[in-house]
Amino acid sequence: MRKIIEYLYNLRLLDRPCHTLIYSLQEALKDCKSVLDIGCGPDSPLRHCKNIEYSVGIEQFKPYLLEAKKRKTHSKYINKMAQELDFPKKSFDAVIMTEVLEHFSKEISRQMLSKAEKWAKKKVVITVPNGFLAQAGVDDNPLQEHLSGWTADEFRKRGYRVTGRAGLKCLRKDEQTESRLHGGDIYNTMRWKPGVFWYAVSGLSQLFVYFFPELAYGLFCVKKIRGGN
Repeated sequence: MRKIIEYLYNLRLLDRPCHTLIYSLQEALKDCKSVLDIGCGPDSPLRHCKNIEYSVGIEQFKPYLLEAKKRKTHSKYINKMAQELDFPKKSFDAVIMTEVLEHFSKEISRQMLSKAEKWAKKKVVITVPNGFLAQAGVDDNPLQEHLSGWTADEFRKRGYRVTGRAGLKCLRKDEQTESRLHGGDIYNTMRWKPGVFWYAVSGLSQLFVYFFPELAYGLFCVKKIRGGN
């Protein structure tokens, strides 16, 4: 079953019906040419958005940044803390933060959201776990610890459209321990064994939770900036 799932995933046949992260990001950014990717990590999904002509990857953890450069995920790279960033208003068509906000306190995260909404011309795209998901530092990276949790309503109140991602939350473990640098086993995130079976169930459940983000493992949030084309 593992090989079948991996085969189907690599064919990308399920991207659209299951609203995978890659498909959702491609759709959200299809009218964008320049993107600021805050907390880009070692293998940003932005690399699958072939229409992007210019992108800046921000990453504080040096091993992640070096891996991103190796994979040529962005046009430019900046090794800085997210809080240290400053750009002129409307510098990029879009600003994205995929699995970033949960690594900061609510206060700092709100400041980062406000900055992202200022720097973007057209839209801001955010992904976060649904609610608080415990995670200590992985990859010898203390910045990987989770410090906050987010709900769909919190983003709706800021003007974001929110959809569910990654299947039913109840199928996943309450704590995340998978490496981003060394390719952790996604099946180990499932609550029950065999992980490959429950991962398949999770994939099918994505067809449903996309429309009911409160039940999903993760949230995909998009805000259109007023005045953007």
